[in-house]
Amino acid sequence: MPIAPTTVHRINDAEIQSIAEFVHRKSAIQLDASKAYMIESRIIPVLQRHGLSSITELVSELARPSAFSIHDDVINSLTTNESSFYRDQQPFDALRNVILPKLINQRSDQKELRIWSAACSSGQEIYSIALTIREHFPELLGWRLRLFGTDISKDILDKAKAGYFSKAEVARGLPPALAEKYFDKSGDQWQIQSCVRDMVTFTHLNLAEHWPASIPQQFDIVLLRNVLIYFGVDTKAEILTRVRRRLASDGLLMLGAAETTLNLDVPFTRQRIGQTTCYVPN
Repeated sequence: MPIAPTTVHRINDAEIQSIAEFVHRKSAIQLDASKAYMIESRIIPVLQRHGLSSITELVSELARPSAFSIHDDVINSLTTNESSFYRDQQPFDALRNVILPKLINQRSDQKELRIWSAACSSGQEIYSIALTIREHFPELLGWRLRLFGTDISKDILDKAKAGYFSKAEVARGLPPALAEKYFDKSGDQWQIQSCVRDMVTFTHLNLAEHWPASIPQQFDIVLLRNVLIYFGVDTKAEILTRVRRRLASDGLLMLGAAETTLNLDVPFTRQRIGQTTCYVPN
């Protein structure tokens, strides 16, 4: 049983730099001194879980190549896992009103559709797409439909796979009628029903590292929302170039509202669909 630390101290600049360098090396996510409070507040529970007495001791553990458990815990703790059902709404309106109807028409012969939620966090985004399909495009349930969710955090993927959400998470963005129809109450949690869970495959993926063979070679829609903001310019361009290689020639990329391909040398053209901005491959 890990022993709670007794000599935890305020994080200093050298420790911030060491932790930030470790996180960047492992995930390409950029942290700096402005994130000191966030780093400290999320790192202290890591110390407690592993019986470490100080942040200095943790930094020493991060230098040990074999300390896999602590390495994973630090990455999981410092990864931002903000998500909600139908987040920002406009992209989902575009999917329902324009994007999916067009793709259904274009893929009517093959009857195959692949959608990828990269950096899917606890799964609300890809589950929102699954719910949209069940509610508005039930014909796709007879297609070779593949919905994928990937994330760097193994812990958050476990939550996504289980499909359990708090009352607050369910209430945030999800219409009450859908909560009533597709969720089962379990104690103080709500679990999304298996008919929706079984539509999605969740896989661990570090966007900045090698992409395994489990990631399909071609997608029709890729949602890479609210994650590029954590990367430097070169990493953004590299990830977007990789995404382009996995995107059908008539496919579509969706970024977060605060994200853009401007000033990046990447093969995408901006396109306005409804009230949201999308990107099509060049």
